[in-house]
Amino acid sequence: MGYRRLGVAALALAISGQGWAQDTAKQTPGSTATDTQHRPRSGVRRDSDLSPSALTADTRRTPPPGLFADWFDIRKKLADRGIGLSARYASESGYNFSGGDRKLLRETGQFDVGVLLDLDKVVGLQGGAFQATVTYRRGRDLGADANLGVLQQVQEVYGRGQTLRLTQFWYEQMLGEKLELKIGRTNPGEDFAVFSCYFQNLSFCGAQPGNLVGDYWQNWPVGQWGARLRYDVNDHVTLKTAAYEVNPRNLEKDFVIGRFHGATGALIPVEAEWRRGDDDGRVGAYKVGGWINTSNGDDVYYDVNRQPIAITGMAPLRHDARYGVYFNVQQQITGTSKDGKSVTGLSVFLNATQADRATSTTDNQIAAGLFYKGLVPWRPGDILGIGVARTNVNGRVAKGQALDPTRPAVQDAEYASEIYYSVHPTKWLELRPNVQFIHNPGGVHGARDVGVLGLKGAITL
Repeated sequence: MGYRRLGVAALALAISGQGWAQDTAKQTPGSTATDTQHRPRSGVRRDSDLSPSALTADTRRTPPPGLFADWFDIRKKLADRGIGLSARYASESGYNFSGGDRKLLRETGQFDVGVLLDLDKVVGLQGGAFQATVTYRRGRDLGADANLGVLQQVQEVYGRGQTLRLTQFWYEQMLGEKLELKIGRTNPGEDFAVFSCYFQNLSFCGAQPGNLVGDYWQNWPVGQWGARLRYDVNDHVTLKTAAYEVNPRNLEKDFVIGRFHGATGALIPVEAEWRRGDDDGRVGAYKVGGWINTSNGDDVYYDVNRQPIAITGMAPLRHDARYGVYFNVQQQITGTSKDGKSVTGLSVFLNATQADRATSTTDNQIAAGLFYKGLVPWRPGDILGIGVARTNVNGRVAKGQALDPTRPAVQDAEYASEIYYSVHPTKWLELRPNVQFIHNPGGVHGARDVGVLGLKGAITL
């Protein structure tokens, strides 16, 4: 009965909020008007993610002002003094109508609250900013409870443990007109291989390397000590590099400012980005990057004597470093854009990542899809999203599995697809009903395909 009432209420809000949806179609998602993740700065701050959507239900980025945005002009008064506040609850529900060993309905979510200080206004430090964000994740994982056996979660927001974390605690400073330094508690997915988290399936969510080598590339909501340099060569080209502490203790379920012991090495990514277009309806972003992790890594096939671990059972061969490369494309095909950000029409994306085959269990992933904003004339602010992805289990892992006579199946690749339709009934609410299909869940041929009916939504305060 509770879900039925929720559905009726959502429908009523959707009908009453059509006028607001038309107004939001005129805004520029990701611009300084709606993006509170970065402070305003001279010129146009180009956003690496050009997806034509609001940040409301993107669980890995700071949301725009919401329900209490105009309450007694509190936020406006604080913003005039250089203080930006944000709070949100994002929810992801899923029901597996196919696959697994039982049919279940599960909900999980994330509450986050953040503060962004423009230090120029607060203390007179020109070009400086400070960001702090606390996240709390709760709920149940459909994949585990229904034993779906998938490589990539069907509720991406469940990941990294249901606990309270200090996700962001960093200071950012402009050093001249083109160079920018960020230092503190952060994570690589904020600045490298940046991609939206509008889909509910993890295959299409956030910085893709973290989906493959998440034991050391720790995306949101995990925070890790790091420093990033960004250099804007010109209005179209940006170069970035950074160094992040690799510390397995970051994954512990404790609330701390930061770990000061337990580091095993450093994650050093580099990226070059080229952007095109502005207000011509053809904006695009093309990124190529790579990384090296100086920590030691275990070989997935050989033991210390370079014999198959599956046969000998001995300790694995150790490697001095781990590494990988990635490529990201987002390109608007039709519609309108403003300030280098897609506003309406069709946009496409392609994300591809390859990790080293010596130490990575899942060694490559490719995801592609489209976003269409304004598909329905009377709902110009709504967005259709479609994505397909392939996550590959390392062939060297499969080779070792084939040597184990007790293993029931050898893994290969998992294929995921998702379609969602995003609606904004009100300024502070976003609803994204979705359907997911996963073929070869877990990369196992013959495993029953998984089908999930989902609802991703968020309330911003």
